[in-house]
Amino acid sequence: MTGEQYPEHPPERHRGPVVLRRDRRSEDTTTDQRLLDSRGPSDWVHTDPWRVLRIQAEFVEGFGALAEVPRAVTVFGSARTPRDHPEYELGRKIGAALAGAGFAAITGGGPGAMEAVNRGASEAGGLSIGLGIELPFEQGMNPWVDLGVNFRYFFTRKTMFIKYAQAFICLPGGFGTLDELFEALTLVQTKKVTKFPVVLFGSSYWGGLYEWITGTVLAEGKISEKDAALLHVTDDIDDAVQVVLEAYQAWEDTH
Repeated sequence: MTGEQYPEHPPERHRGPVVLRRDRRSEDTTTDQRLLDSRGPSDWVHTDPWRVLRIQAEFVEGFGALAEVPRAVTVFGSARTPRDHPEYELGRKIGAALAGAGFAAITGGGPGAMEAVNRGASEAGGLSIGLGIELPFEQGMNPWVDLGVNFRYFFTRKTMFIKYAQAFICLPGGFGTLDELFEALTLVQTKKVTKFPVVLFGSSYWGGLYEWITGTVLAEGKISEKDAALLHVTDDIDDAVQVVLEAYQAWEDTH
């Protein structure tokens, strides 16, 4: 990785689809925070109906931008993964492998592992998609996103991650990755979505979580063996892609 040139973008903030740079970046709160925080003046009673229209518009914008996306896989991972970390190169290879298998790669559009996956997909000639989110700290869309959509609300963005993907691959990540992982598992378990594999990439990172799920949650009857089987732990890129391909073929056979 030494000596490689990385295109950079200036520091920026996102307000939904709007990009703010330089002096326009300063804003104390995010749209999500203002929606969920009921403290303070009671004027939110009068503004919430207008927020509903903004939420509706965000769904319409997302659906419109992604409606013609081909088959795709959403890949999650830490925004804190440095470019010289082995997990960055791993993400890059996964993005390229997905592109080679005919899948678009969808990420959260940020830095770290997300950037690596977008980069790998884009460099391999595949479609690289980033679904960004307005955050209280600066995190612009990474430079390898070919199609990017910025969202104000996490719940809108989560819908797009699920609706336009045929599988999830989770690289090592933090709370955001865990949030998306368990939301996907819940939607599959309750049959809100079908034929949707969830791959945990990196047995040394995810092994403890998987052992807790099977050794404690399953053992105590909180989930079934069928639920535990929704997770696939691997360290092999070809294996991960094969799981995705088999699930997609099974989906095609029933539609």
